[in-house]
Amino acid sequence: MLALFPDGFEEVERDGSTELVVYTDAAGEERVWHVFGAARSTDVEEGWEDRWQSFHRPVEVGRLWVGPSWEQPTAGAIAVVIDPGRAFGTGAHPTTRLCLRLLQDTAPGPLLDVGCGSGVLSIAGALLGFEPVLAVDVEPAAVETTRANAEANRVRVDARLVGPADDLPPASVAVVNISFAGVASAAERVDAHTLIASGYLAAEQPRPPGWAHADRIELDGWAADVFECG
Repeated sequence: MLALFPDGFEEVERDGSTELVVYTDAAGEERVWHVFGAARSTDVEEGWEDRWQSFHRPVEVGRLWVGPSWEQPTAGAIAVVIDPGRAFGTGAHPTTRLCLRLLQDTAPGPLLDVGCGSGVLSIAGALLGFEPVLAVDVEPAAVETTRANAEANRVRVDARLVGPADDLPPASVAVVNISFAGVASAAERVDAHTLIASGYLAAEQPRPPGWAHADRIELDGWAADVFECG
């Protein structure tokens, strides 16, 4: 779906399954049928082009407010403005919110964001006082989106494209919010004192060699862990 509709689509939990919904035209519906072999379509009234904005609501995590540019930040909160785009990450997913909580409980220092997506964690880190902030991703769209979002938030983030086996620059704190397998792979390449990891279910427990488990928090069936270099 991301390849078909890079500007965004909706995930709806329905009867124990996940339904993917996109506002599109006849050509888009034909693409869905070609790839998936089946789809259900419903006509919508005029103005559907702007209705997608209602799906992207701001979230508050501790001192941080994360939301799109058309919403008004809460007074006194640290605002992280992230518009939906081609890269994953608006701040609403439980794993992102868990990482944002843990970043606020971590002493600022040089920060490495592995799998930066839209750059929400990098930007939040910069606003929380982490410096310098380096964001890396294997997807060019993620690097471009992170740079654009960092500029919009007026923070300095060095966003770079890396390969899956490239060496990662050292940092005091590394945050890896990708997947269970991705965390295991990245942990072998991370050179940091503290590792904040997420992107997996609460039933999963990564045990990266050379790292000592320090903390775990959970939200809506998802988990995030803190590891210290052992």
